[in-house]
Amino acid sequence: MNLRFLETFVWVARLGSFRLTAEKLSSTQAAISSRIAVLESELGVQLFLRDPRGVTLTADGQKVLVYAERMIDTWQDLRQGLGQTSRLSGRVRIGVMDTVIHSWLSAFFAAVTEAHPEVEIELVADTALNLSEQLLKGQLDLIFQTDLLRADSVRNLKLASYPVGWIVAVNSPLDQAYDSIEALARERLITFSRHSRPHQDLLNFLHQQSITVPRVSCVNSVAAIIQLVHEGFGIGVLPPALVNVSLAQGALRLLELETPPPFAVYASWHTGVGLSLNEALVALSRQVVGEFCQQFGPGQAVLA
Repeated sequence: MNLRFLETFVWVARLGSFRLTAEKLSSTQAAISSRIAVLESELGVQLFLRDPRGVTLTADGQKVLVYAERMIDTWQDLRQGLGQTSRLSGRVRIGVMDTVIHSWLSAFFAAVTEAHPEVEIELVADTALNLSEQLLKGQLDLIFQTDLLRADSVRNLKLASYPVGWIVAVNSPLDQAYDSIEALARERLITFSRHSRPHQDLLNFLHQQSITVPRVSCVNSVAAIIQLVHEGFGIGVLPPALVNVSLAQGALRLLELETPPPFAVYASWHTGVGLSLNEALVALSRQVVGEFCQQFGPGQAVLA
């Protein structure tokens, strides 16, 4: 029995799709179908039920999955015992939100390249909501986003939290003393995409201040938010960590008022047989985030 075919079977079972499995394994749907057909012929059972929504395991397929994962685990243990798995390799699909891109993503990529030079990273940048959906569909292996994701075979690790501040362009019309949150909320507030965690936290915070109709502009690009704040279009509601250089240079400043709560950054990833690469990259991300928090201090990022 071909071990590669068993690995293909496990991935189809996880993703519920021949197409997604083909993308994950850098193959074609025809090749994936052929491997499954060979396995079904060798075992004399039907492994999957096929319908327009995808594929699901049959009762026999569920039995085979238990043994297939056990055989793959045994093979990996054997290779490790023979010293053949000292270096991780393969392709991993990582999804990140803008906050990560503008803080510690470059350091993370550098750390991955140094520790695991044979690992190939495929990067997707999107909102936390979209990233979570793609992870659940099996289109991504590991994501960095703002919410705890509850699902079978998915693990979560809170990496850090980002304090949020009111940020204005120095010497702009918005650069003034505000005596209350109510006075501040009369100006245009610029924050992250609609329905994101920071956006929801901002609305809840303002509601607690009895401000029910604030002027909030939602932008799904951190780079665009920063540019708009620099140009005095509005008051940025975002982590100071994303504009630390401009704050240090005096181009932007923080307003001294009570702020919305900080938001968390989680790593969420698929677990299971053959997914040790995900675990290794999560451990590496925690190390990188720890160094980032130590460098910039609790005013910009707090290690979980």
